[in-house]
Amino acid sequence: MKDDNFFRGIRGPVGSGKSVSCCVEIFRRALQQKPNNKGIRRSRWAIIRNTNPQLRTTTIKTWLDWFPEDEWGKFMWSVPYTHWIRQADLELEVIFLALDRPEDVKKLLSLELTGIWINEAREIPKSIIDACTMRVGRFPSMREGGPTWSGVICDTNAPEEDHWWPIMSGEVPIPDHIGIEQARMLVKPDNWSFYKQPSGMIEKKLTNGNIEDYEPNKEAENVTNMLPTYYTNLIRGKTKSWIDVYVMNRLGTIQEGKPVYPMFISETHISKERIPIADGVPLYIGIDFGLTPAAVFGQKVRGRWLIQSEIVAIDMGIVRFAELLRQEISTRFGHLDVYIYGDPAGDFRAQTDESTPFQIMRGAGLKAIPAPSNSVDLRLESVSSTLNKMVEGKSGFLVDRRCETLIKGFESGYSYRRLNVSGERFDEKPDKNMYSHIHDALQYLMLGAGEGRQLMKGQPQVSAFNAKKGFDVFARQPTQRKRKSLWARL
Repeated sequence: MKDDNFFRGIRGPVGSGKSVSCCVEIFRRALQQKPNNKGIRRSRWAIIRNTNPQLRTTTIKTWLDWFPEDEWGKFMWSVPYTHWIRQADLELEVIFLALDRPEDVKKLLSLELTGIWINEAREIPKSIIDACTMRVGRFPSMREGGPTWSGVICDTNAPEEDHWWPIMSGEVPIPDHIGIEQARMLVKPDNWSFYKQPSGMIEKKLTNGNIEDYEPNKEAENVTNMLPTYYTNLIRGKTKSWIDVYVMNRLGTIQEGKPVYPMFISETHISKERIPIADGVPLYIGIDFGLTPAAVFGQKVRGRWLIQSEIVAIDMGIVRFAELLRQEISTRFGHLDVYIYGDPAGDFRAQTDESTPFQIMRGAGLKAIPAPSNSVDLRLESVSSTLNKMVEGKSGFLVDRRCETLIKGFESGYSYRRLNVSGERFDEKPDKNMYSHIHDALQYLMLGAGEGRQLMKGQPQVSAFNAKKGFDVFARQPTQRKRKSLWARL
């Protein structure tokens, strides 16, 4: 409450009162706004969540629990959801936005706001945070005296270790693989504050260090507003990774839904070595367009798919993305024959441009064509069939360990969302999140290259590259005649 910094973020376990605190903070700042020349305290806030279902069922519900329509003013249930609060000399406009559609982000970039609350910030990329910082401090106008305070507030459960939140808060160092320019964007500004709440429970450990049980943490926050058995009941039937993130407030990864590819095994499908480029072997690229464009690069060598690299962009238009893709190809793969397959929906014109994404790609010198199908079942089968395939006693699918987003999607992020019904029931299609774009790109690559063709009538088989006997992509050393094989270790 005493912190007036431009950015303030709070991280804590479930039930710790993070969301409620942010709701109260918005109202408190609205009351602190100095009146204009007509004696009215005017403020305009945006509240952001990553998807529309989560926005409606969680964020808006919490807000209306504290500021119900019948007491505080009418709530507009058409997009963008808006709550108008007019009480005495207070005039507060609250706009709710989900960032699962491009038009919603465009609406954010056109808003003049006092402040922004980002609910569950671990689901929001850093680029969106940066976009938010540009929209606050612009309401009320300086003609009305300007905002008394402006800024961004965030709440979140514990994110993964490589997320921007723990990096900027100083909990983990900036990864070595991040470039200089990107690293500069992850340095915490002086007017940013991060707060960490106590865990909901404390571990009881045996003499050997193993966890015997959990007991309530007397330092936990908001416990007076919960049943004494809240956390005790909450952890029953949960995995340690789940408890670590949601109760212990520790950085980590959990799998909340049903994995799309349960056959994926990290020890089998992730290369322990960097995968070198195979000379003379065609390069296949899969592309997913949209707000978060992504690309996956792969080669098929002796019947094995070797996934070389990935590109994941945030809030980037197709023109910039095409240039980024062209640079990657010319720098690393310029000597290879390249085949590019993209989302068939990219053959339709964009809302803001007369050209289609494929036309823009071709204009950048990239001969991209639509994948032969956009059927979700066919796309998933094209990947799962390769994951299950064995070639010469080894997995028919190997991904370079540097493809971090793709790998995290395989391990936990790319999943079927659990439905809010009785029993173990899940959505029929994979959940749309930060990992779905890169996996869509992988599916277009596989489908375009002919995988899963047994389910597609008339789809020709793509011949694999048949190397000479003894050829080993992992032993490729052009400057030396003698080759040292790494294949046996993989």
